[in-house]
Amino acid sequence: MKAVLFESFGGALSCVDVRDPTPTSGGVVIKVEASGICRSDWHGWMGHDADVRLPHVPGHELAGVIAAVGADVTRFKVGERVTVPFVSGCGRCEQCASGQQQICAVQFQPGFTAWGSFAEFVAIDYADINLVKLPESIDFVTAASLGCRFATSFRAIVDQARVRPGEWLAIHGCGGVGLSAIMIANAMGARVIAVDIDQTKLDFAKRLGAEVGVLANADVKAAILEHTRGGAHVSMDALGSRVTCYNSIACLRPQGRHVQVGLMLGAHADPPVPMGLVIAKELQVMGSHGMQAHRYGAMLDLILTGRVQPQLLVEKTIPLTAASAALAAMDTFRGTGITVINDFTN
Repeated sequence: MKAVLFESFGGALSCVDVRDPTPTSGGVVIKVEASGICRSDWHGWMGHDADVRLPHVPGHELAGVIAAVGADVTRFKVGERVTVPFVSGCGRCEQCASGQQQICAVQFQPGFTAWGSFAEFVAIDYADINLVKLPESIDFVTAASLGCRFATSFRAIVDQARVRPGEWLAIHGCGGVGLSAIMIANAMGARVIAVDIDQTKLDFAKRLGAEVGVLANADVKAAILEHTRGGAHVSMDALGSRVTCYNSIACLRPQGRHVQVGLMLGAHADPPVPMGLVIAKELQVMGSHGMQAHRYGAMLDLILTGRVQPQLLVEKTIPLTAASAALAAMDTFRGTGITVINDFTN
């Protein structure tokens, strides 16, 4: 099969022929019909993720059709349309037993702990507990955009922060995660403030439901305190930088909730946290990492009823042969939406 492969961190990305995968006894092989390109893939390529072993095929936002099934799989069969959370649980540990597969101690992550979906086929382990059947009305490109950014934002907004109607929510960073969060929060009835360095992205954020846009070269904390008359009820760092993490906590009102979604890696791995404010204002600081397969139903219901339209976040589709250049450019933050690979033959 054809796949994008790298043999050194930060090194050449090549579209080459590699071996076809085979399923484990509890896994499946999926014929990939669409795969999103995410900044997390860029982090893996750069060597910021300790789980990546060389040589490696990236890609973790995927949708496709089951092509082969392991002997112990009982809930899925060849030919079914599926997607999968980028964090997949083992189904046997304490976390999985409590329904928290997204923090499984021995989690399976396509594109990180195993070869990913920048390929014609991808093997997924622990299939019965992690695969999600796709409604026929959701196309593969839209479904691929759900696997990391949209699903992660859904859990962060709905399950972790528990955003309520009328609350002010500040989103720091209007990339795929941030824009997804804006759309979801708007559907939940929140009042959204979008923060970014790019006015074009702020304009797009407003079209998706943000009430206010704040340029990040301004005094972000002061602007949010002014717009909200006291601070945001909830704030999310959707980028993952020392500045956005700090601003997200600092802009909260008393007893506000900060959600860290953007990965803190590389030079941003040890951010300054205004702990004095956390104590004085009794703030809540929490992380959010992916979403369990069993929660996809609630997210899919929002899509099927038209309350959210993740397809609006897809900026362009490309062939697999163009994926290397697109991945290498992920640190430049160009564009206002998600890029999805949907042609694996050219």
